[in-house]
Amino acid sequence: MKKLMCFVAVAVMAVMLSGCAADTAHTKGAKANDTMKNEQIDKKIIEVRGMAAADLNMENEMQRKATSEQAAIVDAQYKLTTMIKGVKLEGGNTIEKAMLTDSVIAATVNAEIKGAEIVSTEWTRNKEKEVDGCIVVMRLDLNGLAKRVGFKLGQ
Repeated sequence: MKKLMCFVAVAVMAVMLSGCAADTAHTKGAKANDTMKNEQIDKKIIEVRGMAAADLNMENEMQRKATSEQAAIVDAQYKLTTMIKGVKLEGGNTIEKAMLTDSVIAATVNAEIKGAEIVSTEWTRNKEKEVDGCIVVMRLDLNGLAKRVGFKLGQ
């Protein structure tokens, strides 16, 4: 049992550390890029980037990773909410107006935001190679949302 737990712990650490090693669309040399693609609506897909700083006073790297990741997820969910509320429905209304008039729609939209797909999670590091932040990219399919809520999206 101890061998299994050790193997699992090593595997988890390897996966977490591998996310910091390579340059990605959002990081270069484990630092956040100076410029990044803004949140985008691609016809029926919304993709947003959430960012958060880690508390460097925390001694444990796992705590810095966990807290900065959770904060980045909340930031991304906020941005998703803002963008979704502005999406036009057939007939000219927005999702925001539909949410104000129907609590079922509001609950469904909020649940969809909470369950949005996390596309990537990357941690940034400072000069001392300590985790100092997290970047999370989340995606939401508007067609799926429209089907679950029962409305048609505008053009």
